[in-house]
Amino acid sequence: MGLWRACLCLESVQPAGGKHTSVIRRRDTKIRVQSMIDSVHTPKGTVIIREASLADVNQFRDLRLFALKDSPTSFSADYRTIFDLPTSYWEDRLKPTVLGTTFFAEGNSKLVGMTGIRRGDSPKTKHGAGIWGVFIRPEWRGLRIAQGLINMCCEWAKLHEVQILKLAVVSTNESAIRLYERSGFIIYGTEPRALYYDNQYFDELWMSRSLFDS
Repeated sequence: MGLWRACLCLESVQPAGGKHTSVIRRRDTKIRVQSMIDSVHTPKGTVIIREASLADVNQFRDLRLFALKDSPTSFSADYRTIFDLPTSYWEDRLKPTVLGTTFFAEGNSKLVGMTGIRRGDSPKTKHGAGIWGVFIRPEWRGLRIAQGLINMCCEWAKLHEVQILKLAVVSTNESAIRLYERSGFIIYGTEPRALYYDNQYFDELWMSRSLFDS
């Protein structure tokens, strides 16, 4: 507890659907440190939603590759392209920075879902951030885990004073669109033929959510 003694705040968060979750923030007088932890109670047990660490690298690779194979039209990344990339590639994507982080959903000591967030890296774009890579393993879907992941991205964005969040979703993914709409996102545009897979084009819907009124 010595690391936390400068300031420890347990903050109650009320996500969509009325579920109560907890976000833990910790600060040091010299360096601001934040640890964000969420939990979702499901019939399969409690799922912990947390920031990634380098210890997750092997499970992260497995989960991401499975996502690209299971839902190829949901992501612009390609399974065959990244399959042979070195471990350093996956480690680099796990390192949290002021520009972004990755969140995992962990159930029964296994990563069952993930998403990431990254903000703009210039003074003209740092007010905005994009959510990427939302995925839940099929056997864990329908349990509001994805909602918890989106909530954590929104909380991270607020902590980093991001003004607006954006994401893209393939137009045929109706369940994902409903999830984002429940989370306060609105459709502001369509990118025609954004993806090409299996001799077919797919449009993407662009969605945004303003986090502050100003």
